[in-house]
Amino acid sequence: MTAPMNSVISPEAKNVLSQFAATGVQSSFHGRHINPQIMADLNGSNWLLKDYEARGGYQALRKILAQGDAKSPNDLQVAGMTPDQVIAEVKLGGLRGRGGAGFPTGLKWSFMPRQFPGQKYLVCNSDEGEPGTCKDRDIMHFNPHSVIEGMAIAGYAMGITVGYNYIHGEIFATYQRFEEALEEARAAGYISKEMGDKILGSNFSFQLHASHGFGAYICGEETALLESLEGKKGQPRFKPPFPASFGLYGKPTTINNTETFAAVPWLIRHGGQAYLECGKPNNGGTKIYSVSGDVEWPGNYEVPLGTPFAKLLELAGGVRGAAQGRTLKAVIPGGSSAPVLPAAIMMECTMDYDSIAKAGSMLGSGAVIVMDDTRCMVESLKRLSYFYMHESCGQCTPCREGTGWLWRMVDRIHTGKGKATDLDLLNSVADNIQGRTICALGDAAAMPVRAMIKHFRHEFEAMIPKATAQNAERLTT
Repeated sequence: MTAPMNSVISPEAKNVLSQFAATGVQSSFHGRHINPQIMADLNGSNWLLKDYEARGGYQALRKILAQGDAKSPNDLQVAGMTPDQVIAEVKLGGLRGRGGAGFPTGLKWSFMPRQFPGQKYLVCNSDEGEPGTCKDRDIMHFNPHSVIEGMAIAGYAMGITVGYNYIHGEIFATYQRFEEALEEARAAGYISKEMGDKILGSNFSFQLHASHGFGAYICGEETALLESLEGKKGQPRFKPPFPASFGLYGKPTTINNTETFAAVPWLIRHGGQAYLECGKPNNGGTKIYSVSGDVEWPGNYEVPLGTPFAKLLELAGGVRGAAQGRTLKAVIPGGSSAPVLPAAIMMECTMDYDSIAKAGSMLGSGAVIVMDDTRCMVESLKRLSYFYMHESCGQCTPCREGTGWLWRMVDRIHTGKGKATDLDLLNSVADNIQGRTICALGDAAAMPVRAMIKHFRHEFEAMIPKATAQNAERLTT
C-alpha cells in the first residue's frame, strides 16, 4: 500500500530525522494531519526564521509586547498583554502538558512566584526518551522557532529572564539545528543576546540556551533533568521541595515539554477560546501522536484532542496486513509506560486525556503503539520490562531491585520455566514498586505489568502449564 503524499517534501526531509529507518515511511510530511497548528505547512526545509515569520511566527510575541513599557523587571506590565492576561489566556485555552502528565499549563505557570527578587529559570524538557515517541525531535528540527517563541512568551508571563532547552543526547543533529535557530532569533531581536538586552523595544529581557543530554531515559524526569543540567549525575530529587520553589541552581523553575511550548504561539495569536474550540472541554487544542507498530503508515499525526482513535488508526492506514486477515489486538496509547488497552476498549475511546484515563490508561507522551493479533503479549512485556530494568538509575531500592525481578519473572515465563505462582508474584512485586519510588520510573515499570496481566492473563497462563508439561516430560525421559 502506498501512502498518499499531499505536501512537497524537500530532499533533506527524506534523509534526516523525519524518516522511519525500518520502513522509509515519512513521519511528519504526509499531508494526513487534521487542522494542524504546529505541523501546518511544514515540508522539511522551511524551518528558517524567514519561513517561520511567513507563517505568522513571532506575531504572538509581538502581540503581548505590543505597546507601553514596564516600570521595572519585576513589574512587566506591557500594555499589549500583562503577564496575568497571558496566563489567563493559556488557562482559557485548556492547554495541558504534552510531555506525559497532562497538567494544566496555565495553572503551572501561575505557581511561579513572579515577585521573587532573585533569578528564576524556565526549562524545556526535550529529553524525548519514551519508547514510541518521536514528535519533539521533528518539532525542533523542522519548526524550532515555535519552541523559541513559546518559551519567550512563557518567560514573559512568569517574569523569567533565562531559559534552557535540554535536548535528548541521541538526536545531536536536532540540537545543532536548534542552536542555529537560536542564533537567528538572537540576531533578529526576538531573544536577548546578552543579559538585560530588551526584546522588540519593550523592557522585557529573555536569554535562551540549548543544552544536550547523553541519552539517559531517567533525565526525562524533570528533577533528574535539572541535576544533569547543573552538571551532576542525572538522578531524581526528593519532592518536596518542587521545582517551582527550588529548581535549577536552587531557584524557582518552571519546566514544560517541547510540544507544550510549541503550542503557545498559536494559542496567544488566535486566543484561548479559539484554541479550546479546536479540541474539547478540558482538552484544548491539537495533539501530535506518534503512531507506530503494526500500522501501514507509522508517523506523527497532529489532530484535535477528542479525535476518535478509530479515525487516528485510519489516518495511519489501518492495521498492517488487514487485507491478509490481520486484526487489531491491543494498543499502548501513551508511550511504553502507559497501561495497554485491548482493541475493543480502545476502539471506543477518543484521543484525549480524560477518555483514555477513564478507559484505564493514560495519554502520556502521545506515543500510540499498535499491536496486531500476531503479537505475543508475554514477549512484548518482556521487552518493556527489560527496558525499564536497564534504564533504572538505581537510586531507589524498589525500582533498582524490583525492575530486575519483573524482567526475570517475565523472562522465566516466556522461556517455558514459569511457575503457577508467578502471575500473583508479578502483581505483588509491581504493587510494591508503584508509588514507592522518588520518581515515576518505578510506576512506568509496574503499570505495563499489571495491565498486561489484567487484560491478557490467559496468554501468560497458557505458557505456564506448557512449561510444567515440558518439565514433566524431561523428568520421564
